[in-house]
Amino acid sequence: MARLASVVLQLGVVAVIVIATTTRSFDLDRFFVPKELVLHVTAALAGLLVLARARHVRVTPIDLALFGFVLASALAAALATNPWAATRALALTVSGAAVFWVARVLRDDGLAPALTRAAALAVVVASVLALAQAYGFESTYFSTNRVPGGTLGNRNFVGHLAAFGLPLLVLPALRSKRWSAVLVSVVGLLLVVGILVLTRSRAAWLGAVAVTLVLTLGFVLAPALRRWRVVLRLALVLAVVVGSGVLATTLPNTLDWRSDAPYLETAQGVLNYQEGSGQGRLVQYRRSLTLVQQRPLWGIGPGNWPVAYPSIAPPGDPSMSGSRAGMTSNPWPSSDAVALLSERGLLGATLWALFVVGLVVACWRSLRREADADQAAGTVMLMAVGAGVAVTGAFDAVLLLAWPVLFVAMVAGVLLPAERAVEVSVPRWLRVAVLAVFVVGATAGAVRSASQWTAMALYQADTTRTALERAASLDPGNYRVHLRLAQRTRGSARCPHALAATVLFPHAETARRLARRCE
Repeated sequence: MARLASVVLQLGVVAVIVIATTTRSFDLDRFFVPKELVLHVTAALAGLLVLARARHVRVTPIDLALFGFVLASALAAALATNPWAATRALALTVSGAAVFWVARVLRDDGLAPALTRAAALAVVVASVLALAQAYGFESTYFSTNRVPGGTLGNRNFVGHLAAFGLPLLVLPALRSKRWSAVLVSVVGLLLVVGILVLTRSRAAWLGAVAVTLVLTLGFVLAPALRRWRVVLRLALVLAVVVGSGVLATTLPNTLDWRSDAPYLETAQGVLNYQEGSGQGRLVQYRRSLTLVQQRPLWGIGPGNWPVAYPSIAPPGDPSMSGSRAGMTSNPWPSSDAVALLSERGLLGATLWALFVVGLVVACWRSLRREADADQAAGTVMLMAVGAGVAVTGAFDAVLLLAWPVLFVAMVAGVLLPAERAVEVSVPRWLRVAVLAVFVVGATAGAVRSASQWTAMALYQADTTRTALERAASLDPGNYRVHLRLAQRTRGSARCPHALAATVLFPHAETARRLARRCE
């Protein structure tokens, strides 16, 4: 069962990168929804295969903090204005927690190497697809906005993955005993660094700096990693990184940057928060704190930031859409931290902080006492990935999306050093109950994602009222479907959909205007 669950996770972490749909009417959700489906299916299948056989559970403070965070998120979701957005975001949390715990079990079964190789492969695959788009390959599965995004749909997302995925390629290149494996890692590193440069993502570049610093600190602090062979290979890795960066900036590509020196311009403005998107982020962060003040303990609910933010945004706010009055430009804030505080409240944020601190403490203890070089390398790898996720997530949406949740949860689970734990004998009824909560939650998320996918396909393929009504019944939380029905229906028949759209996004001016006719 454990090996089969490992295969499920390996396939899932690659599939979540590749999968997308061609329903261009939903330029973001055509990437998000299929990836959410993969996350939920992976969590449900792997959970059934691994957690169902557990007779004893090793409980650590890290597990208690994560379990508390899931419960706090569920409570916040129950109190949210838009329950459909809340349950969608909550499902990501539940499935991510399930993947983390499954990966912990598989780590104890000695299956960590295969899972880390699959995660590294996922990073390379995403980089290859984005590079293909950057150099002229066209596909209906690629986004034409924010190029080169490949099958992730946005160049920033590709940059984020390249940044915090770097350790999975750097450390094998330094530690592997076979030169063939070193060569594979070096080639992968060449591709990943190349796309990291081409994305021009400031958050990703800062994340790569954080990853580099942590890797360096790890080698300094871990006695098991201080070997001459490692130092020599480190010189090779540095040469590859520099060479890849030079090639990326000099080889001609199809990217249409407005600047004559785009990469230099991005490097010079990487910390510029006096103007442009940097200033817009600061404005957004400051105003989002008002949402925390309104509901400090529980938050406004997972996924409800775009629902609530328009209520406190003055005219001209840079986070608001210029074409859709009363709605935000993006369906998330430009920071995981802002989303955490505003949507999950101080309770959820505190529990998440305890979870992260637990991971850091476990890694630090292991790093100082670990004599085995491979174990020490895994710990450094996890610390570097975590640093990359933390920095990129401070300036962009990272753990709000399905593919990073699956990737990071799996990597954290398999690389987390073994800690002292209380072994608890689990009664059959309790084991079934806990299993049901997480597997049923993941399965419900999968059913919801499949329904959303079908609704999007109906919306694009058939504009008749019958097809749209079916789409609305499949995905009752789809604002765009309800809005189109309200716009294309006359008389009192438009009212249910106009009112439904208003309930989902109370400050959206188009929906409010249609709903006024129903008063």
